[in-house]
Amino acid sequence: MNAFIAAVFFGIIGSGYFLYGRKAQNWLALVCGVLLCAFPYFVDSFLWTMVIGLVLLAAPFVITL
Repeated sequence: MNAFIAAVFFGIIGSGYFLYGRKAQNWLALVCGVLLCAFPYFVDSFLWTMVIGLVLLAAPFVITL
């Protein structure tokens, strides 16, 4: 159940990243948004869902191009 709630949370944040990336023409935010929406379908573990999700959430702020 926790993995499902985390997947919904990351999907909502991912759609926001996607919309922002498309509007601002920021390809890193766009890619992170798509990955945030898609990766929970392929990961079963709650721990790995959190780790991957938090890395993708932080990536547009940490990686500056």
